[in-house]
Formats: sequence, structure tokens, C-alpha cells
Amino acid sequence: MKQVIFDNPGQPEVLYLADAKIPTPGPGQVLIKVAAAGVNGPDLAQRKGNYPPPADASPVLGLEVAGEIVALGQGVDQWQNGQDVCALVPGGGYSEYVLTWASHCLPVPKDWSLEEAAAIPETFFTVWSNLFMRAGLRFGETVLIHGGSGGIGSSAIALAKAFGARVLVTSSSPEKCAWCRQLGAELAVDYRQQDFVEAVMDWTQGKGVEVVLDMAGGDFVNKNLKLLACDGRMVSIAMQRGAKAEVDLFRLIAKRIVWTGSTLRPQSVAAKAAIAAELKAKVWPLLDKGMLKPHLFARFPLEECIAAHHLLESGSHSGKVVLTLK
Repeated sequence: MKQVIFDNPGQPEVLYLADAKIPTPGPGQVLIKVAAAGVNGPDLAQRKGNYPPPADASPVLGLEVAGEIVALGQGVDQWQNGQDVCALVPGGGYSEYVLTWASHCLPVPKDWSLEEAAAIPETFFTVWSNLFMRAGLRFGETVLIHGGSGGIGSSAIALAKAFGARVLVTSSSPEKCAWCRQLGAELAVDYRQQDFVEAVMDWTQGKGVEVVLDMAGGDFVNKNLKLLACDGRMVSIAMQRGAKAEVDLFRLIAKRIVWTGSTLRPQSVAAKAAIAAELKAKVWPLLDKGMLKPHLFARFPLEECIAAHHLLESGSHSGKVVLTLK
């Protein structure tokens, strides 16, 4: 099979296609013939040498795919050969074939293409586990989502709206803010041009928001503490503005704020299976009814993965980028 590899960390140009042996599924695993694979921020970080894969994971990039199951490992009885699925994978998505755990696969939603299906596992697993399972976002609450126009952000807007939350976002340009409003955000702030703390507090009439989904970190942390309501919750999932912050502990204590965070990839097989089960029970019925759809910004053939990485790094996309293998 063909797969994308790199020998040393660096710019997108370090990526190249190479031949590899098709793997064999172990107990509890399935082998997927990949039709499409999502391109995500962790892929860029790994390529740069900043996000090494777990010891038991494939070093090949790619954390989400869609395609056809072509082999079953021992003990797998919930899937059959020939079924189309989308799946969270521990690595190896930029390949013609990839192994993953059977419990991390989900059916392709009704009337969806495989490219659309490949755009949701990593983002939906991340958003659901953080926004709903960790932060406990509830119907009627208000959430601030940083980076609303990206793959994670746009998925977070869609899921939060679908479950009855009011959505505010930040983004980096007027065009991206307008796109976020089209997705359902009630307030979209260009953080490069406007103080988002002031804008959010004005919009909430001084109350603040119940939940913040933060991909920024750095200097945004204290700003988030300012705009969170009493008993608010903040979930940190990335550090695009830096890994360190000087935190105003008094504000955190006085408002009784809960601050948590997570990364998806290092979590156990069982933990990811639990997320998949919740998604299948609570989110997949909405997908099958056409109430939610991924927002595909660009598609690239696998051999053009360098261009896909350049696009994602440029920040000029709105929505998801996928690689296709047809």
C-alpha cells in the first residue's frame, strides 16, 4: 500500500509517499480500506516534531478516516467485511489501509459521502468529549468558542446549537466571522480588531458565559476568566497562543470557575469507545436526519498532502480539509 511518511520533522515538504505492507488486524481491531482522511491540527504538530504519537500508535499521520472494512480481528462481531464506516484512528490515516479499534468506528450517516464522513470523527470526538462530557454544556446555556471557523470550531458551533445552547465565537477576520454567523453563532468577534471580552460582556448584559471552549491558551486564559459567569467552566484543548499563562487566581476562586482540559489521542481505548457510544446514541440520529453536516472547505488527493498542510497552516480555510484516495 501507499502511505505518507516523513523522515525528519519540518515544513510540509518533508512529507512524501512510500510503500508499506498492509497491516493485519489484531484482536478487537478492524482493517479499513481508506476512501478519505481528515487533515487536522495535531497532524501539523506531529509533522513539526511537537506532538509525538503514543508508543503503541502508528507514526504515520492521520487521526480520522472513512472507508470500507476489509478485515476483522478476533472477537469483532459488531461489524462485517464490506461495511462502510468512519473512524477515529490512533495514527496511520494518511494511508491506503489503516488499522483501528472496532469500538472506535461509527456508521457512515445516511446520505453522506465518505469524504463528508471522514471529516467528523476526530473533531466530533474532541468536541463531544470536551464540550458536553467534560464541561457539561446544557440546553439554554451560552458558550464561547474560540477559533469558530476551523474544523473543531465549526463542529462545536453545530453541536452546541443542535443541543440548544447559545453560541458566541471569536475568529480572525470579518469574513470568517460572517461564516460563523451563517453556521449559527449569534455573536462573532474578530479578535484582531475588537476586544472580545468587552463584546461578550455587552452581549450577555454583564453576566458572562457558562462555558468557554479554548483552543488559544496564552494571553486568552485570563480574558476567558474575565468573561466567564459564576460557576462557569473552561475547557482548554490547544495552545495556539502559547502553553503558558499568568493566571488571575483570585478571579478563578471568586467565580468558582472549573478549569479543565484534555487531549484525545493519548486516552485509553475504553475511554474513546465510551465517547463513540455517546456519539452514536445522541448525535448520530441527528446526522441521519440531515440536521448536521460537516463543512468541507477543500479536498486534496493523498499525493497532494503537502498542499493540504500548507492550506491548514495558512489559516485561510473555513471548515474541514480532507485527503481523498480514489
